[in-house]
Amino acid sequence: MREWTREEKYRVLKDPQELWDLYCRTRVSRYRQTFHLQPVTGLMNDPNGFVWHDNEWHLFYQWCPWGAVHGLKYWYHTVSGDLITWKNLGVCLMPGDTYDNRGAYSGSAMPIGDAVYLYYTGNHRDPDWTRHPYTCLAKLRDDGWTEKYPLPLFGAHPDYTEHQRDPKIIVDRKRGKNYIILGAQTKDGHGCALVYGAEDLLHGWHFLGQLKVPGFEDFGDMWECPSIEHIGGKEILMFCPQHLTLPGRGNSRNHNGYIIGTMDWDSLIFTPEGRFHVLDFGFDSYAAECANNIQDESKAVLVAWMGLPDSSYPTDEEDWQGCMTLPRELTIRGRRLIQQPLPLLRQLRQEEIDLRGEELSGTAPLPRACEIELYVRPGDADVDLFCGRDGNGGLTIRYSETQKVITVDRSGMKRRFNTEQGESRARPLPGGLTHLRIFLDHSSCEIFVNDGDAVFTSRVFPEEGEDHFSVRGDAFVRLWTLKPAVRDDFVI
Repeated sequence: MREWTREEKYRVLKDPQELWDLYCRTRVSRYRQTFHLQPVTGLMNDPNGFVWHDNEWHLFYQWCPWGAVHGLKYWYHTVSGDLITWKNLGVCLMPGDTYDNRGAYSGSAMPIGDAVYLYYTGNHRDPDWTRHPYTCLAKLRDDGWTEKYPLPLFGAHPDYTEHQRDPKIIVDRKRGKNYIILGAQTKDGHGCALVYGAEDLLHGWHFLGQLKVPGFEDFGDMWECPSIEHIGGKEILMFCPQHLTLPGRGNSRNHNGYIIGTMDWDSLIFTPEGRFHVLDFGFDSYAAECANNIQDESKAVLVAWMGLPDSSYPTDEEDWQGCMTLPRELTIRGRRLIQQPLPLLRQLRQEEIDLRGEELSGTAPLPRACEIELYVRPGDADVDLFCGRDGNGGLTIRYSETQKVITVDRSGMKRRFNTEQGESRARPLPGGLTHLRIFLDHSSCEIFVNDGDAVFTSRVFPEEGEDHFSVRGDAFVRLWTLKPAVRDDFVI
């Protein structure tokens, strides 16, 4: 594993041609995706500024251009008309000399008038490397560049540690109020969220207080990427609690999840109606962000970073890392959030592979980019992905009818990574297993269970010979190859 110096990690990009050689090496990797957003070079992490504006979806992300390292962060800009096919527009928000001299960190966006405004964390460090976070504002211009406001909206609150970041802008049109919710850490080391308010989205922001969530006063030591979403008449607090373990999550210490409840903005109390649920039961999903300005409270659209903090991946040795999940439609079913693939994804279907009958016996070749759909009848069911021709190895999906549990295990892959976090994840299915919809790209696997009742998202890095799959159990199986939806153009 390469050791990066501080100077290397925080080097300022001055000319796109500095990245040309790295780009040429990166684009020929066998693990480059075909229908998932990924960095043109270097590292991608949190999605930022996800918003609908002027008949386009805008999605930005955290980008460090030099390699698979969390160093100086930029906002990289992509757009889509349908959330399926994406176009790279390049860097739009760069670190400056003052309030964001060591990185333009995560945040959100909101259209105001005919322009999009970006709310982000300015990561400022003194010469002695002391951090001072600021909540900053920038206007996205028509030419794709940003015009930063000369002063931040506000700085760090002195009653909390330096860990204050990830502003989510919330416009409550019914109340005529505007809020920013910010991830933070108390002085005694507990995760929390802070709330700011303003009458004007561009000026006059002031501290309202700490969000109170009864029963969650000691739940991780930092809450990243907090948000409150309105979906199907319910209010959902989404956030990423850090540095705690959860049942069924192995030794993983960074999570992404939600609580359904009721928000009282006057008292700043979010009253839970139940427990904390993880958004994704797989291995690699974090920093989920719902799009602003879709103006349909019956649903939300979510995208997440297909990765985790404090984790390494096989492409690190190739000097690049990260991709985004497929965008997903969120709705409420009972007391849980349901995540479903977007209907337009069917447009990527290219060729249906003839599997010769309703049951798959033995193994079949597995395309590098494909969709598999299974209709499962009562009984045990097993699916082996990326196995050898003999059926051994790979990523396994096991469903036990007796236990009513589905388990995903990637310990059979040749390229194993982050094993200390655990290699198996499970989800109870009280109603049994009826349906699986699986999206495979060159280095990812997204499994949607029972029409979105559960999702398992994982990075996978198959090697030569890991190119077959098999199904055991009473299931009807269909498979399609998928067309590319992203391009690897050199756009900086």
